[in-house]
Amino acid sequence: MDVMWLRSSALEVGVITYGARIVSVRTPDRDGTWGETTLALADVDAYRNASGYLGACVGRYANRIAGARFTLDGTEYRIRPNEGENALHGGPDGFDSYEWSTDGPDGSSVTLRHTSPDGDNGFPGTLAAAVTYTVTGPELSIEHTATTDKPTVVNLTNHTYWNLAGGGSAEDHEVQLHAGHVLPVDGGSLPTGPPVPVDGTPLDFRSPVRLGARIRDGHPQLVAVHGHDHNYVVDGPRGELRAAARVVEPRSGRTLELRTDQPGVQFYTANMLNGTLVLRDGTTARQTDAFCLEAQGFPDAPNHPDYPSTVLRPGEEYRSRMDFAFGTA
Repeated sequence: MDVMWLRSSALEVGVITYGARIVSVRTPDRDGTWGETTLALADVDAYRNASGYLGACVGRYANRIAGARFTLDGTEYRIRPNEGENALHGGPDGFDSYEWSTDGPDGSSVTLRHTSPDGDNGFPGTLAAAVTYTVTGPELSIEHTATTDKPTVVNLTNHTYWNLAGGGSAEDHEVQLHAGHVLPVDGGSLPTGPPVPVDGTPLDFRSPVRLGARIRDGHPQLVAVHGHDHNYVVDGPRGELRAAARVVEPRSGRTLELRTDQPGVQFYTANMLNGTLVLRDGTTARQTDAFCLEAQGFPDAPNHPDYPSTVLRPGEEYRSRMDFAFGTA
């Protein structure tokens, strides 16, 4: 596997062109011992054959679009469905399944590019997308940009699965989300309406909570999606880089903090992993063996006029940023 490495004295990040994927993030624990903090596969063929979008840039539209259709400027567009009647992460053969182009690393940074033609999976407009990964000290910055030649919708994010312990269950990770509201969902993981307060529910992570503490709670929102898989409304002004999450792994002492300029972050506890995914170290991955923090626009926003718009028009530039800062506690 041809991996492009970005390094600093505190962080090593491996990236491949297939799906513009992160395939490794290594950082020291509290004792200075370096270790892997992501779910990683053995080679490119393993990534091609695996489900779950491990480490990939997903698009054109991260998360779900209900009924695989939306109306823009009076025209209805039908997306190819890939999750029942709905479109997930851009539909089948999304951005995660393409070879992205790159000129290779420039020091501790690398930019990958992909052009999605007009009508790709049903989306309008030729979309020129790019993602730049940059390592600075203990921080990994992920910046997405895109332009279009027709009005369209776009929502890009990174789908890395994190486990700061370096393996095994992630249930002892302590998770804090800087979000007082969350989007309620139905059994298809589709939002059902405006954001609701997290107060008094097992979806409240405003103070640190052990990841596995509530996952088997009988609350209808947890039952609906078999665990945690919800889009949280990040506190603070949209469009400004602000704190979204902090995670601590007590055994290793590793910490992870996320800042983003996006309106939401999808907190996902790998509910669909069922033990069939064989990792690079020969172990298999199951639910709660990792978690995702996917900063993004709201799911199904094209069908919810009251959500922050994900429309991109000619002459505009889509931009999103996720900063992951690593440390020890």
